[in-house]
Amino acid sequence: MTPEAAGAEAAPPAERAPRPQWLTDRGRAVYGWTPPGQSTPCARESALDEGELSEVVELIAAGRIERRSVVLPERLWTRHWPSVQQVALALDERLGWEGCGWKIGAAAADIRRAEKVPGPSPGRVYRRGVATSPAVLDRELFINYRCCECEFAFELGADFPVRDEPYDEGDARAGIAALFPALEIGDTVFEDWYGASGYFGSCLDNGGGAALVEGERVTEWSRLGGELASASIDVYLEGHYVKSGTGAAAMGHPVTSLTWLLNWLREHGRAAEAGEVVSTGTCTGHLFASPGDTVRADFGVLGVVEARFA
Repeated sequence: MTPEAAGAEAAPPAERAPRPQWLTDRGRAVYGWTPPGQSTPCARESALDEGELSEVVELIAAGRIERRSVVLPERLWTRHWPSVQQVALALDERLGWEGCGWKIGAAAADIRRAEKVPGPSPGRVYRRGVATSPAVLDRELFINYRCCECEFAFELGADFPVRDEPYDEGDARAGIAALFPALEIGDTVFEDWYGASGYFGSCLDNGGGAALVEGERVTEWSRLGGELASASIDVYLEGHYVKSGTGAAAMGHPVTSLTWLLNWLREHGRAAEAGEVVSTGTCTGHLFASPGDTVRADFGVLGVVEARFA
């Protein structure tokens, strides 16, 4: 698909009806009892030892597999960022689900402020949670939340093996096979989304990743490359306009975000492979939906991505 074709096929923006009382800038207020940015940081800043790390991984994995909420014992709360990243990587190995790429949580500065996290938080994209727009997403994919994020995603056309030398944006651009618009849907086993940020809860739990709805791929994406930072997205919940964002929210440019992820993987002994996808981080912040809701993201010339939650 070319940019010209994308423009010809894109649906017109929905009518911006008056906002109903239940609708907020974060969609439905169904994110738990702690408001955004008001979590209480836990006191501990020391690393998890090997036994503690294993215990955290087992608790989260049980919640994911059995589709139930988990209470993390306070003695396991820590703001030691390397331990948090170790848990996320070990959780991927423990789950054993088929991966098909990566997502970047908290790529946007406003999300890092809302969750009080020190940096971006990668997570695995699992094939079981990938769907093509327009999609109906089964309840079995989620436990507590449906946190919708409008993102620019790439399909890789080259391998990025582990190496000593950092990758630069030129390397990243050369390895992109296609660009596509996406809705990344977040969830976590912890019941209070922002409250759990006190111990980086969603970061521990696969960066909060649960599902990815893909729009149509654009192979001649380089024609749009310089414009991605300013490319605008409008997002709607149940037909009501919620807010807009631009590609600049993803670390200034989606390719910058992709490059960061390639180097994060490299530093952690992981390779990125041709055919995998990388969703580069939300450009519209968080939008929480409920079962029965439809979320629609209008990416302009790249088209529309739509998801309905069963």
